[in-house]
Formats: sequence, structure tokens, C-alpha cells
Amino acid sequence: MQAFLHPWTPPTGTLGRLVLEAGDRAAALLADRVRLERAAAAAPPAPPLAGALRGEDLAIIAEVKRRSPSRGAINLDMAANRQAAAYAAGGAAALSILTEPEHFGGSDDDLRAARAAAALPLLKKDFHVHPIQLVHAKGLGASAALLIARAVRPDTFHTLVAEGRGLELEILVEVRDERELERALEAGCALVGVNNRDLETLRIDPEVSARLIPRVPAECLAVYESGVTGVDGVQQAAATGADAVLVGSGVSAAPDPQAAVRALVGVPRVPRGS
Repeated sequence: MQAFLHPWTPPTGTLGRLVLEAGDRAAALLADRVRLERAAAAAPPAPPLAGALRGEDLAIIAEVKRRSPSRGAINLDMAANRQAAAYAAGGAAALSILTEPEHFGGSDDDLRAARAAAALPLLKKDFHVHPIQLVHAKGLGASAALLIARAVRPDTFHTLVAEGRGLELEILVEVRDERELERALEAGCALVGVNNRDLETLRIDPEVSARLIPRVPAECLAVYESGVTGVDGVQQAAATGADAVLVGSGVSAAPDPQAAVRALVGVPRVPRGS
């Protein structure tokens, strides 16, 4: 229970701004709660993310991302359906769809388009701070939703994890330190992402994954996030014991996204503790 001996403080910097804006979007969704709940209840089962990330090779989660606060414009004219189909043809195990509109250029329509174009599991990547956003994700056809541990209070974190469980929506919990990892594991989270990028300062430190991923229990899945642009980065992720790597800007900016993903697949996993 050491994680709870340290008081949580609201995020600052870029993450702080993104979280505040996400709260405004969640408030707007609440006005449409009944329709969103009906859509979630009627949504057909989505392909499971966890199952897609277990294999002999490191799984590639390819991301649809038009821009970002750290890099600016990446591929502003990207069509999510064509990008998703190309990633799938290149051998991606799953897709990450950024739906945040202001800073990443995403939308709910991107997730709908990706669901229509590819039969792969879809991670709704956004700043989820309220249960209604998870209801919305389920109705859109997402297999899973991202939950950033740093973004929400510990009590809200547990509420969101429970909401995802109730919706049968997988939750990928993103952590950056031992306290957040402990919180995720105590909540029973089976999908843990370790982000090398500090979303408050936007700085990247690969040592974060090197330190934390070996601490993820073998029965959980560990996803290496940020900083991977080529196969060397995938190999570096594999060396930490990761089960999967999330690749965003590199494949989103590539003139041939199918070939860009294909160049990353086939790196053998290194079981944690081996």
C-alpha cells in the first residue's frame, strides 16, 4: 500500500491542460448520457486487445496520429480508414486511435472509420477522466481505452477501472513511476503501459521503461510507449521484457504506412525475468 502514502497532486504542464479540456468534453457527453448508454449496451463485442498482444514476437500497436504537442503536425491529411487498413496489412497486432481533437487532431469518427476498415483490436487513446467517456468508447466500438494514472485522483482511477470492467472494456493503464505501477496492480489491471515521455514536460527518458517494465508481473501485459521510430527501438523495447510496443509518429508520418509497420514486426519477445 505504499503508493497511497504519497498524496496525489493535479498534473501540471501539457498534461494538466489536456486533463482540464478533457473534463469539459466529458461534461458535454453527460448531456447525452442516455443515448450513449444505449449505444454501449448495443455495441457488438470488440476484438480483445490482451489476446492480440500475446505471442512469440513483440506485438506492434500502430497509432493513427495527425499531430501532437511535442512534434506538431505529423500527417494532417491522414484518412483514418486507409491508415488503419494499411497498418493491418503491415502486420500490426492492434491499433491505437487518438480521438483527442484539439492537440492531436483526432475525432470519434476516426475510431468509427478504423473499426469499419480493420478487424483488429482498437485502443481509444484519449484523456479519460470520467466514466461517461468509457461508456462512449464502448459505444464507438473500442476494444480498450487508455487511462493515464497521473491524470486522475486515486479514487477516480479506481472508479474508472471498475467502470471499464463493468462495460467489458479493457483498460490500458499508463504509468511512469513505481507508485503508479503499484496502484495499477492493486486495482487488478492486466494491461500496463509504460510511457517514456513525461506528458507534463514532454521529455522522453527510455530509462523509465527499462526500470518499470521488469517490475510488471508476468501474468500482466507490458506495453512500451514513446520514442520508437524504427526496428532498433522495437529491439530496445523487447530487451526490457515488453510484450508490445506502441508506435505513433513514426508510422503516422511514413509515406508508406504498410511498409513502415512491416519493418517493425518479427522482433522476438524476451520474457520478463529470463
